[in-house]
Amino acid sequence: MTLPDPGSAASALPSGEQAHFRALESLYRSAPINRLFRSELTIPEEGRSIIHFDVDETQFHAAGAVHGTVYFKMLDDAAFYAANSLVSDRFLLTTSFNLLFTRPIGPGRIRAEGRWISGKRRVYVAEASLIDADGEEVGRGTGTFMRSQFPLSSLPGYAG
Repeated sequence: MTLPDPGSAASALPSGEQAHFRALESLYRSAPINRLFRSELTIPEEGRSIIHFDVDETQFHAAGAVHGTVYFKMLDDAAFYAANSLVSDRFLLTTSFNLLFTRPIGPGRIRAEGRWISGKRRVYVAEASLIDADGEEVGRGTGTFMRSQFPLSSLPGYAG
C-alpha cells in the first residue's frame, strides 16, 4: 500500500472537522448580505470564530459613528458561526440575541470573536465581543440558536 505524499494536493485537503470549518467559512463568503461588508470569517477550532471587518463612514449614523445594525450583524455572525461549528448536519437559526453597546466605533479594522457557551442538542448559546483596532471591547452580545430544517449540505455556499 502506498501512502499519499504529505506534500501532495490530496493530503492537503481538509477532512472531518477542518473540512466542516472551511465549508462554513465558504458559506459565510457566499451569503449575499456579506457583499455589503468587507469581512473575513475564520473558524480556528470548535466553538470559536473570528471575523475581521473594516468599517468606514458609509456605515455611520447621523452622529458620526457606526450604526447599531453593524454591531448586531457582526456579533450575531460571530456567535452563530461559533455555535454552528459544533453542528455539521444542519444550519442553525438565531432565535434571540441580546446586545450591549459599550463604546462608539469609528472607522478602522474591527474583530468580532465568537465563543460557544452551552448546548449540544437542540438549543445552542454563544456569545461574541467586538474589539477595535486599539484592543478595546466596543460591544458584546449573547444569542441562542437552534437547528433548522435546512441541511448544511443543501446550501450552495457550503462547500463541505
